[in-house]
Amino acid sequence: MEFTGFGKKTLSFLKDIKKNNNKEWFEAHRSEYEELILNPSRAFVVEMGEHLQALEPTINAQPKINKSLYRIYRDTRRMGANKTPIKHRIGVIFWQGNIKRMQSSSFYMHFSPDELYVAVGVRWFEKAMLDAYREYIKDDAKRQELQDILACIKAKDEGYTHLEKGYKRYPRGFTADMPNADLALYKGMATYKILNPKLIVKGKELVDTLYKIYEDMLPLQKYMYEVSLKVKED
Repeated sequence: MEFTGFGKKTLSFLKDIKKNNNKEWFEAHRSEYEELILNPSRAFVVEMGEHLQALEPTINAQPKINKSLYRIYRDTRRMGANKTPIKHRIGVIFWQGNIKRMQSSSFYMHFSPDELYVAVGVRWFEKAMLDAYREYIKDDAKRQELQDILACIKAKDEGYTHLEKGYKRYPRGFTADMPNADLALYKGMATYKILNPKLIVKGKELVDTLYKIYEDMLPLQKYMYEVSLKVKED
């Protein structure tokens, strides 16, 4: 199936999900979900994946739920989770290597009626990844390398930015007087740009725009993938 963009009614359908967020309504409109979201998402993964594998041959682009695609139903059982059962934000992930998809560095995007969010890196560290990241950047040269990568990416486009720090206290092994010590205060490490969600209806332009962003952010992808290889599993 060739990717020609998402349908013009996709964003309004997501607005409808937000207004009618219950299983009964969604199941009555499942055919619209498949036509407007699921099928074009699969085609997008194939098309975008071929481009990304030119940047990183070990990138995973698998057009399946719980692979590059996410379930439309939210897991509401987790403590603190959003309790609305249906997602009105659609995400796609291309992760690198044979590592847990959410804890390997990845090329990511999601869209909703409010935004098209494009990111590279690891957006949230689980404990094993957090430990690996902190151990990796204990080295002064590695911290400087990461600081330089973030600065270089930001200099390429004024719309590029990175996640905000998530911790206030320095972890063990870091002090405020260390060069670039603030890098130890992050709960995830990713760069991103926010675009107009209407871009999703333009197939070739969407793919080309995302490819340029991902190419610009590739140095962080490589850096964070190296960190992920240091993870020590229990």
